[in-house]
Amino acid sequence: MRLQWEEPNEFYRIRKVECQLHDGECMLTWQWPKDVDYVYMYSFDYGAEQSPQLLDSHQLKLFTREEYKAKGGYRERVGYIGAHGYRIFPCIRLNGALTAYQQTDADNIIRVSGGRAQIRCSIKYGSKLFSKYKTARIQLFSEIAVPKEALCYVKKEGAIPVNKDDGIVYPFMNDFSIGRCVLPEIQIGKKDYLRLFFTDNRQFGEQYELILEA
Repeated sequence: MRLQWEEPNEFYRIRKVECQLHDGECMLTWQWPKDVDYVYMYSFDYGAEQSPQLLDSHQLKLFTREEYKAKGGYRERVGYIGAHGYRIFPCIRLNGALTAYQQTDADNIIRVSGGRAQIRCSIKYGSKLFSKYKTARIQLFSEIAVPKEALCYVKKEGAIPVNKDDGIVYPFMNDFSIGRCVLPEIQIGKKDYLRLFFTDNRQFGEQYELILEA
């Protein structure tokens, strides 16, 4: 069901949204406008927010000022992975119906960091006598699906790479599904070593935890 929206109103603006994380739960608090007794809570994956006009009632949760007072704020379990967003829309009752205001500034939104899904990685080497090459096999185990753009592997001669720029960078060709994934063997120089890295630590490091195993 589509909602009734009005343009932003300076007298009905949510301000000073804050968040505290404790024991897997987030507590949101904010400054209520004087005449606002209701808000709509909009929860979304950060970076994938929709405009108010595109939202329906199933995507919003009505929360009252009385509930806020009784609970000390808005509480929700952090059961999501990566960055998450909350936007709080002021809402008032007009002619017996609830009307929300399209406040989309920086005052009524907050970004919360959720848990990180683990990606466990190991690299096994094999060699043949008198050969100048050896084989390397990458194995991954992931708690959730991982896009190929998130990871790369780096090859370096003489030592294990210490960061993404410490050698030759190679992309992966396919996404990684949930669970165990064993990649085809790679032939490398006998003195070469491989290591996996995030292609972008800032983007993917919040969503995944890369654990390198021996």
